[in-house]
Amino acid sequence: MESRELAPTDWMVLINPMAGNGRGCKDWPGISRRLAEVKIACQHRFTEYPRHSLTLIHNFLRQGYRRFIIAGGDGFLNEAVNALFTQTIAATNQVTLAMLPVGTGNDWVRSFNIPFDYAAAIRTIQQGKTLLHDVGRVFYHSGGREESWYFLNMCGIGFDAAVNQKVTADRERNHLGPLKYRYHIFTTLMGYASTRMKIVIDGNEVNHEVFSLALGNAQYNGGGMKQLPFAIANDGSFDITVIKKITRLKALRSVNKLYDGSFVELPEVATYTGKVIQIESTPACRLEADGEGLGESPFRFEILPQALRVIIG
Repeated sequence: MESRELAPTDWMVLINPMAGNGRGCKDWPGISRRLAEVKIACQHRFTEYPRHSLTLIHNFLRQGYRRFIIAGGDGFLNEAVNALFTQTIAATNQVTLAMLPVGTGNDWVRSFNIPFDYAAAIRTIQQGKTLLHDVGRVFYHSGGREESWYFLNMCGIGFDAAVNQKVTADRERNHLGPLKYRYHIFTTLMGYASTRMKIVIDGNEVNHEVFSLALGNAQYNGGGMKQLPFAIANDGSFDITVIKKITRLKALRSVNKLYDGSFVELPEVATYTGKVIQIESTPACRLEADGEGLGESPFRFEILPQALRVIIG
């Protein structure tokens, strides 16, 4: 990389070459050309292994970069968020993230009218409309230890995390197509059982037999499922949707309702909002955050209000 003094408008583009079954690498020349056409001053770097972006972002912050374009999917964006919240070089609300949706699901961008078309998404970056976005932090257990991870979009617990485990395995083998998520919903459903959960929301306790639970700041996950239809990304609170114990037949019949958010009208669904959430389950259940499989319950969630500046449509 050439050495030069950074301008306040310079961007660093991070590209996940494996995103979208290899589109990150294949599509970069066209993306680079479009960035040049609209005179977005930038340098770029491909990641070389999982979570490489955490190290890269720390290094680029030290070099003076404060604007990052993330060319990848939701998991790659999640890595960038964790890079920013595990450093002390720059205040996170002084850093700007923009997204070029190259992944398979591209769920976070759906909440903010960021186009899937590269040229249109680049125009959105050029226009520069920003939002100070809430960021979540989850504490979970792995290998007998409590660990934590940050997330921008949404966490899934129970059935959602079980489906994500299969989706992740397909993604790592580059076998993830647009219909695979639905396929894994159906196959996971056949052997999945609800879990008894104690959920404490800002000190108030509720108890449910839980099939699946979604918690987060934005509306979509799972390749277009509107699992938190009322979520507002900068209101300082998590939205929570609990799908309680439900028959397999009704779950199958209701899958399409997940995509327009109308599933919240089912009697088996409860919705909540809160700032500090604690969840215990019997037996223990798993968690995914922005598609990243993490660990097991018990969980604790905390919100960091308006903590990160993002480009929106």
